[in-house]
Amino acid sequence: MTIEQTSLRAGRPRARGTAARVRATALGLLGLVAVAVIWEVYKVFGPDDGVVVAGHRILPRTTDLAMPHVWEMVARLLGPTTSQAGAAPLWLTVAQAALVSLGIAAVGWVVGTVVGIALGVLMQMVRVAEHGLLPWVVLSQTVPLIAFAPVLKNWGAQIEVGDWRWPQWLSVAVIASYLAFFPVAVGMLKGLQSPPRTHLELMHTYDAGRWATLVKVRLPAAVPYLLPALRLGVASAVVGTVVAEVSTGFMDGIGRQLVSFAGQASGDPAKAWAPIFGAVVLGLVAAGLVGLIGLALRSYRRGEAT
Repeated sequence: MTIEQTSLRAGRPRARGTAARVRATALGLLGLVAVAVIWEVYKVFGPDDGVVVAGHRILPRTTDLAMPHVWEMVARLLGPTTSQAGAAPLWLTVAQAALVSLGIAAVGWVVGTVVGIALGVLMQMVRVAEHGLLPWVVLSQTVPLIAFAPVLKNWGAQIEVGDWRWPQWLSVAVIASYLAFFPVAVGMLKGLQSPPRTHLELMHTYDAGRWATLVKVRLPAAVPYLLPALRLGVASAVVGTVVAEVSTGFMDGIGRQLVSFAGQASGDPAKAWAPIFGAVVLGLVAAGLVGLIGLALRSYRRGEAT
C-alpha cells in the first residue's frame, strides 16, 4: 500500500465525521424551523379555546395571551427588560440568569459525577455493596424534589463554620447533584461489569490484582456506558437546578425568573417565554460541554451504549 493510499484511507473517517456533524447541525436547525412552523400553523387554524376532548384540554389555547407569535417572542427578546429608561435588553437579563444557573448546575453535576463514579466502583468491587446500595440508589430518586428542596434549605441555613455561612446557591447545587449521581452510578456499574470474561481471565493469568484490572480493563470498557450516563446526569442537574431555584426561592437563576416573568404574562405574554428559551439554551450548552468529554475519550467510544 502506497503512502498516498494510506493518507486517503485516514482522511475518509475525518471527512465522514465532518459530514455527519454538518448534517446533524442542519437537522437541528431544520427541527427548530419545523417547530416554529407548526406553532404558527396551529395558532392560525386551531380553536381559540384549544382542543378539548371529554372535558380535558389536550392542546393549548391559540389566543395571543397563551400563544404569542414567534416573531413577537423574538422581538421581545431584543427589547428592554422593563419600561424604565436604560433597562438592559431582555436577552441579556435572561442570559445572565442562565449563566448563574449553569454555574450551579455545573457544581452539582461535578459532585454528582464524583459520587456516582465512586458508588459504581464500590458496588462493582464489593458484591455485598451492590446488593445493599443499588436498591437505595434507585429508591432515592422517588423522593419528591419539591418537598425535599425547602427542607434542605432550612438545614443549610443552620450550618455555620466560623464566619462562613451556608450560601443559598449551595442548597440548589446539592439538589442538582442529588439528581445527577443516579444515572452516573448505574451507568458506571454497568460499564465496569461489561468486559468480556476472556479479558478478565487474561488479567488473572498475569496475576493482576483488582486495581490493575480496574484501571487497565474495566475503566476503558466502562467509557461507552459512562458517557451517555454523564449526558443524562447533566440533564438531571439542569432540571434539578431550575426546580430547586423555584422551590428554595433563589432569586438570581433562571428558575425564579420563569416564575417572575410568568406572573407578568397577562400584560406582556411574549416576555414570559424568554426564560423558557433561556432554559432550553442552558440545557443545550450543558450537554455540549459534556460532549467535549466525549471528544477527549473518543478512542474508547466504540460500541457506545444508548
